[in-house]
Amino acid sequence: MSCRCKLLNIGFGNTVVADRVVAIVNPSSAPMKRLREEAKNNSKLIDATQGRRTRSIVITDSNHVILSAIQAETISQRLSADVLTKIEEKDPR
Repeated sequence: MSCRCKLLNIGFGNTVVADRVVAIVNPSSAPMKRLREEAKNNSKLIDATQGRRTRSIVITDSNHVILSAIQAETISQRLSADVLTKIEEKDPR
């Protein structure tokens, strides 16, 4: 079985399926801290920081909350590069 889904590198060898990402946010605000705590209580929190400081939170369409030690801006740039690649594959000019 082959999977043609794009993977998004969220740092330190961790990846997520790019099509499942809903948002990439900074973890410092109070609403994001509440979101993180709620996900932990619902067993939907995934810690991919490898023991480092959390610098971004990735939210998926399955309501999983993934913590990453990579800056949100860096991850969003990687995601937008994936989206541009996908568009070019569909419409090569």
